[in-house]
Amino acid sequence: MKKVRKSRTLSSKWLKTKILLRSKEVRAFVPETKLLNSTNLFTMLNKHRMVYVKPVRGTSGQGVIRVERTGGGTFTYKVDKVKRRFVTYNAMFQSLSKSKLHRAYLIQKGIQLLTYQRRIFDIRVMVQKNMKNEWEVTGYIGRVAHPKKIVTNYHNSGKPISLELLIGAYLSPMNTQAYINKLKILGLRIAEQFQRQHPGFKEIGVDIGVDTKFKPWIIEVNTAPDPFIFNQLKNKNMYRKALRLARNHGRFRR
Repeated sequence: MKKVRKSRTLSSKWLKTKILLRSKEVRAFVPETKLLNSTNLFTMLNKHRMVYVKPVRGTSGQGVIRVERTGGGTFTYKVDKVKRRFVTYNAMFQSLSKSKLHRAYLIQKGIQLLTYQRRIFDIRVMVQKNMKNEWEVTGYIGRVAHPKKIVTNYHNSGKPISLELLIGAYLSPMNTQAYINKLKILGLRIAEQFQRQHPGFKEIGVDIGVDTKFKPWIIEVNTAPDPFIFNQLKNKNMYRKALRLARNHGRFRR
């Protein structure tokens, strides 16, 4: 029996960001990202007012912190459902460092995401090598955050919803499909870029946030994407195909 060579994985969000930035086609969709230290966080807050602090290595939205500089000059950070406010930046960073920052983190520019029923959402685009060894978009789905949470991951109380429904709340059916096609092309470009930089990748899940001007932003690239999220859709075609190819790449038992 021929041994299945599993898809390569990469856990570091920082390394994955650097891969994206090396592509002229892709880098315009990458939010400004820096490694966390006090100076970088202060600079990013002055520039963007709201940022996300994320573990360099982590999954399922665990450990993500939203940090903001308010119009009144105070600073806040929010983890899960808990929000804390501080009069000075130094007090905020000291509290953040003592209670939350126990490993390497990065800072990512905050995106004012589109909402659905007053809840933010993002998009997962699944891209896999097919049986012809060609990159193919095998699935796409929206993920709506819990009303009181800052992440959309469905392992963290997020709700998977048809992308047509989410984008269709803003665009006509024809424009909705055109926009989804745009996201699929972006997903393919990202997969090709990962393949160019590090051969061995066979599947990726691209998490995309759409801002209020409808610009897509690459929030994260997952190199061990979960096909089971697509089982939440009524139409099971995406789920069956994504799972079949994931198994073909040796990630799940047949």
